[in-house]
Amino acid sequence: MSIFEDSTQGVSQGDCFELISDSRGSDAATGEIMFESLTISEESDSLRKWKLEQAEFIAERDAKAKQMLEDWRAEASKELESWHSKQNEVLHKKKEANREAQEEFMKESCQDLKSGQRWEKICNLCDFNPKANRNVKDTARMKSILLHLKQNPLVRT
Repeated sequence: MSIFEDSTQGVSQGDCFELISDSRGSDAATGEIMFESLTISEESDSLRKWKLEQAEFIAERDAKAKQMLEDWRAEASKELESWHSKQNEVLHKKKEANREAQEEFMKESCQDLKSGQRWEKICNLCDFNPKANRNVKDTARMKSILLHLKQNPLVRT
């Protein structure tokens, strides 16, 4: 019989073996092999315990992630709602300002048409300040024509 067969005689079939080689010179030189047995139930209990701990840890982590996601969604919906209300408020203010400006413009245009000062109205719409128009096309000639027509309107016969 060999050393391997002698050391395994008293072990049942349900046992698990782990090969251990001793790094000490005398044992390694003689080739002596020792087996350390762990029962499957011991390994299974520790493995089962680890799996349960991991499952609990993952469940806790998933619950926290789900709660954080719900919190973020609630916060985002509140922020979105407040943004929409602010945008609607700005939109209503702008609409009201545009209505008022349009009414004022219509009143002035009706008065200008009645008074016969058409060129003066056109010149009011133009900006004759040369410093304000630095990055635009040169319209000096057109502006001078409009000013000339304002001072000397065309006479239709």
